[in-house]
Amino acid sequence: MTTILLHGIGGPSWGDFSRIALDWPFPGFCGTAPLPAMTFPALTAALLDTMDAKGIAKATLVGHSMGGMVAQDFVAAHPGRVAKLVLYGTTPAFGGRDPSFAEAFLRARLGPLEGSTMRDAAAAMLEGMFGPDAAPDAFARALEAMQAVPDDVYRDTLRCLTTFDRRADMARIGVPTVLIAGDRDQAAPLKTMQRMAETIPGARIIVIPEAGHLIHLEKPAAFRAALRDALES
Repeated sequence: MTTILLHGIGGPSWGDFSRIALDWPFPGFCGTAPLPAMTFPALTAALLDTMDAKGIAKATLVGHSMGGMVAQDFVAAHPGRVAKLVLYGTTPAFGGRDPSFAEAFLRARLGPLEGSTMRDAAAAMLEGMFGPDAAPDAFARALEAMQAVPDDVYRDTLRCLTTFDRRADMARIGVPTVLIAGDRDQAAPLKTMQRMAETIPGARIIVIPEAGHLIHLEKPAAFRAALRDALES
């Protein structure tokens, strides 16, 4: 069974994990052509096109952060093409229901880019993403990935992120689902992921202690064990 890795808004930073799975960058990332409009339906359609082109009838989707949102969107639209979901550092919807929350979020995240570039602004964007005991190279690897994201692609992807809401579909997910959560994740809080695990039929959750939002970089050994557990169960 093919496993497809779906990265977050900071770009792919899978390292060795990409040796055992298909690393699918969002259109516009890693030198690929951007979408005419960055939306979740367009991302889902692009992923479906990739699977069709590669002859992948059904896949396990491993989605981190916004990649987890793409995975949720994809399984809602094409349930027959998904064998299993592994969702980590993700949520069933973006932030609060009040539009002012999204506006404030965009101002805070796009502010560092005003008069600057991703290469210069990426470090500030990573603040608060890590737990207290991250691997020594975690920040450098995350920074390298984020600095490689084109400025306009980052802006468009961030705006797309604020439109996501699949809360109504959680109880309808019909494939085996495992969630992996960091107990220090501020972007995808543990309580939110626990509620997801309670809502998705048959889902279970694996909690990584002392991990923030970038679990695979912060706690690579613990994440590798959790991912193996999720894929083999």
